Amino acid sequence: MKKNLWIFFIFFATYNISFADNLKIIDGDTIILNGEKIRFLGIDAPELKQTCIKNDQEVECGVSARMLLVKKIGNNIPKCISEGKDIYKRTLAECFVNGKSLSKFLIRNGYAFAYRKYSKKFIKDEEIAKTKKIGMWSMIFQYPWDFRGN
Repeated sequence: MKKNLWIFFIFFATYNISFADNLKIIDGDTIILNGEKIRFLGIDAPELKQTCIKNDQEVECGVSARMLLVKKIGNNIPKCISEGKDIYKRTLAECFVNGKSLSKFLIRNGYAFAYRKYSKKFIKDEEIAKTKKIGMWSMIFQYPWDFRGN
């Protein structure tokens, strides 16, 4: 029974989660909304394959970031404010559910970082999570940009 549950979890965690035909959650900072790939501006979340260490155990922190976003969005469709495109032709935007920033939520819960290279907007939110030692701040981790090598 436990083995089947684990296989289901791996499938669920790695499959692009879709809501109707208009929303897919790719990872902790990327969604596809109405066919448009949107990268959350000013934050960087761990990659899906990225792991962290907590209490000498490997933790799938990239999957955790994605699942936190899935839970926060729930059955809602985010409203996004576009600020242009990146070099990969993704729309850069800040997205909201019920008027609350998804980026701020992820950072405040320790599952995304202020992407200082592109924005200073979420630095204070990151400092709050770091001080509280929540999310990835309670683990040994690599910043996503270091994990990717850029």
